[in-house]
Amino acid sequence: MTIYQASWNGVVLAESGHTIQVEGNQYFPAESLHREYFTNSPTTSRCPWKGLANYYTVTVGGSANPDAAWYYPQPLQAAENIKGHVAFWHGVKVARAPATDSEANQPGASWWSKSTGR
Repeated sequence: MTIYQASWNGVVLAESGHTIQVEGNQYFPAESLHREYFTNSPTTSRCPWKGLANYYTVTVGGSANPDAAWYYPQPLQAAENIKGHVAFWHGVKVARAPATDSEANQPGASWWSKSTGR
């Protein structure tokens, strides 16, 4: 299972092995967010096939990143699979999480990943 992390200013904002990729964005389950970094934003936007998006401002260490995360509270039928999920932009880094020792030692892991943790 591939685990993704969203991070900004050196802090992990969300982490999950159950993201959904849509249009190049990883959508994280809402329960994977570290909620202490998120506040509701008044910003909205509309996608013709996903519907009305709402936004969160992300704040880490006193620095705010307005509208850095978005979600569709009532997505249109074509996007029902991302209901309850959140995506990121505005400098939030989304990447595969570093492998843990137990993941690196799984059958099929390469010698390189086992010896370097990559």
